[in-house]
Amino acid sequence: MKILLDTHAFLWLMVDDPRLSATAKKLFLDPSNNILLSLASVWEMAIKTNLRKLKLPQPVIDYVHQRSGRFKIHLLSITLDHLSLIESLPQHHRDPFDRLIIAQGQFENIPILTQDRIFDKYSVQNIW
Repeated sequence: MKILLDTHAFLWLMVDDPRLSATAKKLFLDPSNNILLSLASVWEMAIKTNLRKLKLPQPVIDYVHQRSGRFKIHLLSITLDHLSLIESLPQHHRDPFDRLIIAQGQFENIPILTQDRIFDKYSVQNIW
């Protein structure tokens, strides 16, 4: 099963944060699942690190590269098809990173692992 991680899900999974659900952990650790991280999440982490809203133990690219390799997480590129969906998404949520992740989940027909309940308002499968 393919699963797209929301940014916070990726960050919490990397440190086994207690806010993670049992379902999230189980799906992440199941080797039969294909775990994806959007480049939108990497972009979001880079911006938040620059603004000092996020502190990581190393530069974002190194952090993502090492952990994606260790946990077999695949990076999901941003395509024009993904971007084209953003235009038609309802305005339930204004966060541009989340909107792009939602568009990717819709276009690729991939469920999103997220605690963010605003995602439920969109036509995308959410898991937590």
